[in-house]
Amino acid sequence: MTPRRIIYCLLFFLICTLLSQADDQKTSGTPPHISKKSELNLISSLNAEVAYISTTFPMGKKGLTLKNGVITPSGQELQQLIALWGPSVKPGDRALITKIIIKGDRIRFEINGGPVKRKKWYQHIQLSGIGGGEVTPGGDDAPGSNPRGSYVDLVFDNYIPELDAKQVKQLLHPVLNFDAKSALEAYLETVPPKVKEAIEHHQVLVGMNREMVIYSKGRAPNKTREKDADGVDYEEWIYGQPPQDVDFVRFVGEEVVRMETMKVDGQKIVRTEKEVDLEQKPSVAKTSENPEGRPANAPSLRRPGEELPGTTPAGGPAPPPPPMTPPPGTNAPNLVAHLQ
Repeated sequence: MTPRRIIYCLLFFLICTLLSQADDQKTSGTPPHISKKSELNLISSLNAEVAYISTTFPMGKKGLTLKNGVITPSGQELQQLIALWGPSVKPGDRALITKIIIKGDRIRFEINGGPVKRKKWYQHIQLSGIGGGEVTPGGDDAPGSNPRGSYVDLVFDNYIPELDAKQVKQLLHPVLNFDAKSALEAYLETVPPKVKEAIEHHQVLVGMNREMVIYSKGRAPNKTREKDADGVDYEEWIYGQPPQDVDFVRFVGEEVVRMETMKVDGQKIVRTEKEVDLEQKPSVAKTSENPEGRPANAPSLRRPGEELPGTTPAGGPAPPPPPMTPPPGTNAPNLVAHLQ
Protein backbone atom coordinates (compact mmCIF):
# COMPACT_ATOMS: atom_id res chain seq x y z
CA MET A 1 0.00 0.00 0.00
CA THR A 2 1.39 3.36 -1.05
CA PRO A 3 1.83 6.18 1.49
CA ARG A 4 -0.84 8.22 -0.27
CA ARG A 5 -3.43 5.47 0.21
CA ILE A 6 -2.45 5.16 3.87
CA ILE A 7 -3.08 8.90 4.35
CA TYR A 8 -6.46 8.65 2.60
CA CYS A 9 -7.45 5.73 4.81
CA LEU A 10 -6.49 7.60 7.98
CA LEU A 11 -8.47 10.65 6.91
CA PHE A 12 -11.45 8.45 6.10
CA PHE A 13 -11.39 6.80 9.53
CA LEU A 14 -10.97 10.21 11.24
CA ILE A 15 -14.01 11.65 9.46
CA CYS A 16 -16.07 8.57 10.31
CA THR A 17 -15.07 8.86 13.98
CA LEU A 18 -16.04 12.55 14.16
CA LEU A 19 -19.39 11.88 12.49
CA SER A 20 -20.04 9.01 14.87
CA GLN A 21 -19.30 11.19 17.90
CA ALA A 22 -21.63 13.89 16.57
CA ASP A 23 -24.41 11.31 16.08
CA ASP A 24 -23.87 9.93 19.58
CA GLN A 25 -24.07 13.44 21.01
CA LYS A 26 -27.35 14.14 19.21
CA THR A 27 -28.76 10.77 20.25
CA SER A 28 -27.83 11.17 23.91
CA GLY A 29 -29.28 14.72 24.02
CA THR A 30 -26.10 16.23 25.48
CA PRO A 31 -25.91 19.91 24.42
CA PRO A 32 -22.70 21.03 22.73
CA HIS A 33 -20.28 23.44 24.31
CA ILE A 34 -20.85 27.11 23.65
CA SER A 35 -19.00 28.37 20.61
CA LYS A 36 -16.81 31.45 20.40
CA LYS A 37 -19.34 33.05 18.10
CA SER A 38 -22.13 32.53 20.65
CA GLU A 39 -19.92 33.95 23.40
CA LEU A 40 -19.36 37.12 21.37
CA ASN A 41 -23.09 37.36 20.61
CA LEU A 42 -23.93 37.07 24.33
CA ILE A 43 -21.47 39.80 25.27
CA SER A 44 -22.64 42.16 22.53
CA SER A 45 -26.34 41.51 23.29
CA LEU A 46 -26.27 41.75 27.12
CA ASN A 47 -23.45 44.18 27.83
CA ALA A 48 -24.87 47.62 28.82
CA GLU A 49 -28.33 46.03 29.14
CA VAL A 50 -30.62 47.51 31.81
CA ALA A 51 -32.54 45.18 34.14
CA TYR A 52 -34.49 45.41 37.40
CA ILE A 53 -33.21 43.69 40.51
CA SER A 54 -35.25 40.73 41.78
CA THR A 55 -33.31 39.98 44.97
CA THR A 56 -30.98 41.78 47.36
CA PHE A 57 -27.28 41.85 46.49
CA PRO A 58 -24.82 42.25 49.40
CA MET A 59 -22.28 45.04 49.41
CA GLY A 60 -18.63 44.04 49.27
CA LYS A 61 -16.47 41.84 47.06
CA LYS A 62 -18.70 38.76 47.42
CA GLY A 63 -21.65 38.63 45.04
CA LEU A 64 -24.30 36.01 44.29
CA THR A 65 -24.16 32.60 42.61
CA LEU A 66 -27.07 31.22 40.59
CA LYS A 67 -27.13 27.53 39.65
CA ASN A 68 -30.18 25.52 38.60
CA GLY A 69 -32.41 28.35 39.80
CA VAL A 70 -30.93 28.32 43.33
CA ILE A 71 -29.32 31.51 44.68
CA THR A 72 -26.37 31.40 47.09
CA PRO A 73 -25.68 32.81 49.58
CA SER A 74 -29.23 32.93 50.87
CA GLY A 75 -31.16 32.80 54.12
CA GLN A 76 -29.17 33.45 57.26
CA GLU A 77 -25.82 33.68 55.47
CA LEU A 78 -27.10 36.40 53.13
CA GLN A 79 -28.76 38.32 55.96
CA GLN A 80 -25.52 38.27 57.93
CA LEU A 81 -23.62 39.71 54.96
CA ILE A 82 -26.24 42.45 54.57
CA ALA A 83 -26.21 43.16 58.32
CA LEU A 84 -22.42 43.52 58.29
CA TRP A 85 -21.85 45.38 55.01
CA GLY A 86 -25.29 46.60 53.88
CA PRO A 87 -27.12 46.01 50.58
CA SER A 88 -25.64 46.95 47.23
CA VAL A 89 -28.98 46.88 45.37
CA LYS A 90 -32.48 45.84 46.43
CA PRO A 91 -35.56 44.46 44.65
CA GLY A 92 -37.02 47.05 42.27
CA ASP A 93 -33.72 48.91 41.74
CA ARG A 94 -32.48 49.41 38.21
CA ALA A 95 -29.11 47.92 37.34
CA LEU A 96 -26.78 48.19 34.38
CA ILE A 97 -24.72 45.22 33.23
CA THR A 98 -21.25 46.71 32.87
CA LYS A 99 -19.09 43.64 32.26
CA ILE A 100 -19.54 39.99 31.21
CA ILE A 101 -16.85 37.35 31.84
CA ILE A 102 -17.24 33.87 30.33
CA LYS A 103 -14.89 31.31 31.82
CA GLY A 104 -15.03 27.58 32.57
CA ASP A 105 -18.46 26.56 33.82
CA ARG A 106 -19.80 30.03 34.60
CA ILE A 107 -20.72 33.43 33.21
CA ARG A 108 -20.16 36.43 35.48
CA PHE A 109 -22.40 39.46 35.08
CA GLU A 110 -21.09 42.57 36.83
CA ILE A 111 -23.70 45.23 37.58
CA ASN A 112 -23.21 48.95 38.18
CA GLY A 113 -19.45 48.77 37.73
CA GLY A 114 -18.85 45.58 39.70
CA PRO A 115 -17.82 45.26 43.36
CA VAL A 116 -14.36 46.80 42.85
CA LYS A 117 -13.70 50.28 41.53
CA ARG A 118 -11.44 50.42 38.51
CA LYS A 119 -9.28 53.37 37.52
CA LYS A 120 -10.14 55.35 34.43
CA TRP A 121 -7.57 55.33 31.65
CA TYR A 122 -6.50 58.88 32.45
CA GLN A 123 -5.90 57.99 36.11
CA HIS A 124 -2.94 55.83 35.04
CA ILE A 125 -1.18 58.97 33.72
CA GLN A 126 1.12 60.85 36.08
CA LEU A 127 2.61 64.28 35.38
CA SER A 128 5.81 65.36 37.12
CA GLY A 129 5.94 68.92 38.39
CA ILE A 130 8.87 71.31 38.75
CA GLY A 131 9.24 70.57 42.44
CA GLY A 132 9.40 66.84 41.85
CA GLY A 133 5.77 66.14 42.78
CA GLU A 134 3.48 63.98 40.68
CA VAL A 135 -0.08 64.83 39.71
CA THR A 136 -2.72 62.43 38.35
CA PRO A 137 -5.28 64.02 35.98
CA GLY A 138 -8.83 63.56 37.27
CA GLY A 139 -7.77 62.62 40.78
CA ASP A 140 -5.71 59.86 42.33
CA ASP A 141 -8.40 57.72 43.93
CA ALA A 142 -7.04 54.30 44.72
CA PRO A 143 -9.20 51.37 43.53
CA GLY A 144 -11.40 50.03 46.30
CA SER A 145 -14.83 48.66 47.01
CA ASN A 146 -17.74 49.95 44.97
CA PRO A 147 -20.86 50.29 47.17
CA ARG A 148 -23.15 50.42 44.14
CA GLY A 149 -21.73 47.47 42.23
CA SER A 150 -21.88 43.72 42.60
CA TYR A 151 -22.05 40.61 40.42
CA VAL A 152 -23.84 37.31 39.88
CA ASP A 153 -22.22 34.11 38.62
CA LEU A 154 -24.47 31.99 36.39
CA VAL A 155 -23.04 28.49 36.94
CA PHE A 156 -23.63 25.38 34.80
CA ASP A 157 -22.82 21.70 35.23
CA ASN A 158 -19.27 20.97 34.03
CA TYR A 159 -19.36 23.40 31.08
CA ILE A 160 -21.36 26.20 29.46
CA PRO A 161 -23.77 24.79 26.88
CA GLU A 162 -24.77 26.43 23.62
CA LEU A 163 -27.36 29.12 24.36
CA ASP A 164 -28.48 32.55 23.22
CA ALA A 165 -29.24 35.86 24.96
CA LYS A 166 -32.96 35.07 25.39
CA GLN A 167 -32.18 31.82 27.21
CA VAL A 168 -29.65 33.57 29.44
CA LYS A 169 -32.22 36.21 30.41
CA GLN A 170 -34.65 33.46 31.43
CA LEU A 171 -31.96 31.77 33.55
CA LEU A 172 -31.14 35.09 35.23
CA HIS A 173 -34.78 35.88 36.05
CA PRO A 174 -34.45 34.98 39.80
CA VAL A 175 -31.92 37.82 40.18
CA LEU A 176 -32.36 40.11 37.15
CA ASN A 177 -35.70 40.94 35.54
CA PHE A 178 -35.33 42.00 31.90
CA ASP A 179 -39.08 41.92 31.15
CA ALA A 180 -40.38 44.41 33.71
CA LYS A 181 -41.41 47.82 32.39
CA SER A 182 -41.08 49.65 35.70
CA ALA A 183 -39.57 49.34 39.16
CA LEU A 184 -43.04 48.68 40.61
CA GLU A 185 -43.69 45.81 38.23
CA ALA A 186 -40.35 44.23 39.08
CA TYR A 187 -40.86 44.71 42.82
CA LEU A 188 -44.34 43.17 42.84
CA GLU A 189 -42.89 39.88 41.61
CA THR A 190 -40.81 39.62 44.78
CA VAL A 191 -43.57 40.04 47.42
CA PRO A 192 -46.31 37.67 48.66
CA PRO A 193 -49.64 37.71 46.76
CA LYS A 194 -51.50 39.41 49.61
CA VAL A 195 -48.95 42.22 49.75
CA LYS A 196 -48.98 42.54 45.96
CA GLU A 197 -52.76 43.00 45.94
CA ALA A 198 -52.59 45.59 48.73
CA ILE A 199 -49.89 47.59 46.92
CA GLU A 200 -51.87 47.54 43.68
CA HIS A 201 -54.86 49.01 45.57
CA HIS A 202 -52.65 51.51 47.47
CA GLN A 203 -53.46 49.92 50.84
CA VAL A 204 -51.27 49.38 53.90
CA LEU A 205 -51.35 46.17 55.93
CA VAL A 206 -50.12 45.75 59.48
CA GLY A 207 -46.87 43.82 59.17
CA MET A 208 -45.59 45.54 56.02
CA ASN A 209 -42.15 47.09 55.96
CA ARG A 210 -41.21 50.65 54.99
CA GLU A 211 -40.31 49.75 51.42
CA MET A 212 -43.72 48.16 50.84
CA VAL A 213 -45.52 51.21 52.21
CA ILE A 214 -43.54 53.50 49.91
CA TYR A 215 -44.46 51.39 46.88
CA SER A 216 -48.09 51.38 48.00
CA LYS A 217 -48.66 55.02 48.98
CA GLY A 218 -45.46 56.86 48.05
CA ARG A 219 -43.25 58.82 50.40
CA ALA A 220 -45.09 60.36 53.32
CA PRO A 221 -45.38 64.16 53.17
CA ASN A 222 -45.44 64.35 56.99
CA LYS A 223 -43.67 62.27 59.63
CA THR A 224 -43.58 62.40 63.43
CA ARG A 225 -41.48 60.63 66.06
CA GLU A 226 -42.88 59.96 69.52
CA LYS A 227 -43.00 57.44 72.37
CA ASP A 228 -46.01 55.33 73.29
CA ALA A 229 -47.36 54.71 76.80
CA ASP A 230 -44.74 51.97 77.35
CA GLY A 231 -41.87 54.24 76.33
CA VAL A 232 -41.32 52.54 72.97
CA ASP A 233 -40.09 54.83 70.19
CA TYR A 234 -42.22 54.87 67.05
CA GLU A 235 -42.45 56.81 63.83
CA GLU A 236 -45.76 57.79 62.23
CA TRP A 237 -46.21 58.53 58.55
CA ILE A 238 -49.19 60.75 57.75
CA TYR A 239 -50.93 60.62 54.36
CA GLY A 240 -53.64 63.07 53.37
CA GLN A 241 -55.19 66.06 55.11
CA PRO A 242 -58.75 67.25 55.82
CA PRO A 243 -61.25 67.46 54.20
CA GLN A 244 -59.93 64.09 52.90
CA ASP A 245 -59.36 60.79 54.63
CA VAL A 246 -56.14 60.85 56.67
CA ASP A 247 -54.02 57.71 57.20
CA PHE A 248 -51.61 57.36 60.13
CA VAL A 249 -49.09 54.54 59.53
CA ARG A 250 -47.12 53.70 62.67
CA PHE A 251 -43.73 51.99 62.48
CA VAL A 252 -41.73 50.36 65.24
CA GLY A 253 -38.39 49.69 63.63
CA GLU A 254 -39.06 48.61 60.05
CA GLU A 255 -42.52 47.11 60.61
CA VAL A 256 -46.01 48.61 60.51
CA VAL A 257 -47.59 47.96 63.92
CA ARG A 258 -50.65 50.20 63.72
CA MET A 259 -52.81 51.57 60.93
CA GLU A 260 -55.27 54.35 61.75
CA THR A 261 -57.64 56.02 59.28
CA MET A 262 -59.69 59.13 60.05
CA LYS A 263 -62.64 59.32 57.68
CA VAL A 264 -64.18 62.56 56.44
CA ASP A 265 -67.38 61.82 58.39
CA GLY A 266 -65.41 61.51 61.66
CA GLN A 267 -65.26 57.71 61.75
CA LYS A 268 -62.02 56.34 63.17
CA ILE A 269 -60.71 52.94 62.01
CA VAL A 270 -57.76 51.39 63.86
CA ARG A 271 -56.00 48.10 62.98
CA THR A 272 -53.25 46.66 65.17
CA GLU A 273 -53.38 42.90 64.53
CA LYS A 274 -50.77 41.64 62.09
CA GLU A 275 -52.31 41.11 58.65
CA VAL A 276 -49.24 39.85 56.82
CA ASP A 277 -46.34 37.89 58.27
CA LEU A 278 -43.15 38.53 56.34
CA GLU A 279 -40.11 36.33 56.62
CA GLN A 280 -38.14 37.78 59.48
CA LYS A 281 -34.42 38.28 59.35
CA PRO A 282 -32.77 35.54 61.43
CA SER A 283 -31.29 36.85 64.62
CA VAL A 284 -28.22 35.47 66.34
CA ALA A 285 -29.10 34.29 69.83
CA LYS A 286 -26.88 35.04 72.79
CA THR A 287 -25.28 31.85 74.06
CA SER A 288 -22.39 30.95 76.30
CA GLU A 289 -20.25 30.63 73.17
CA ASN A 290 -21.58 33.89 71.72
CA PRO A 291 -22.27 36.20 74.71
CA GLU A 292 -22.58 39.31 72.57
CA GLY A 293 -25.16 37.89 70.19
CA ARG A 294 -22.90 38.94 67.32
CA PRO A 295 -23.16 37.46 63.82
CA ALA A 296 -20.75 34.68 62.98
CA ASN A 297 -17.32 35.87 61.81
CA ALA A 298 -18.08 39.43 62.94
CA PRO A 299 -14.98 41.65 63.17
CA SER A 300 -13.44 41.80 66.64
CA LEU A 301 -10.47 43.54 68.26
CA ARG A 302 -9.96 40.70 70.79
CA ARG A 303 -6.99 38.43 70.42
CA PRO A 304 -7.63 34.70 69.75
CA GLY A 305 -8.66 33.01 73.00
CA GLU A 306 -9.17 36.30 74.85
CA GLU A 307 -12.34 36.34 76.98
CA LEU A 308 -14.70 39.25 77.50
CA PRO A 309 -14.41 41.04 80.84
CA GLY A 310 -16.82 39.56 83.35
CA THR A 311 -17.52 36.37 81.34
CA THR A 312 -16.93 32.83 82.52
CA PRO A 313 -14.61 30.62 80.46
CA ALA A 314 -15.85 27.21 79.34
CA GLY A 315 -13.58 25.42 81.80
CA GLY A 316 -14.92 26.98 85.02
CA PRO A 317 -15.37 30.22 86.96
CA ALA A 318 -13.66 33.40 85.89
CA PRO A 319 -10.14 33.71 87.34
CA PRO A 320 -9.48 36.62 89.71
CA PRO A 321 -7.59 39.59 88.29
CA PRO A 322 -3.79 39.26 88.58
CA PRO A 323 -2.24 41.13 91.55
CA MET A 324 -0.48 44.38 90.87
CA THR A 325 3.22 43.67 91.29
CA PRO A 326 6.02 46.21 90.88
CA PRO A 327 8.53 45.70 88.12
CA PRO A 328 11.62 43.66 89.00
CA GLY A 329 14.27 45.67 90.80
CA THR A 330 11.85 48.27 92.24
CA ASN A 331 9.73 48.43 95.35
CA ALA A 332 6.21 49.77 95.62
CA PRO A 333 6.87 52.83 97.86
CA ASN A 334 9.66 54.18 95.67
CA LEU A 335 7.53 53.63 92.54
CA VAL A 336 4.57 55.50 94.07
CA ALA A 337 6.79 58.30 95.19
CA HIS A 338 8.29 58.51 91.75
CA LEU A 339 4.82 58.74 90.19
CA GLN A 340 3.77 61.44 92.62
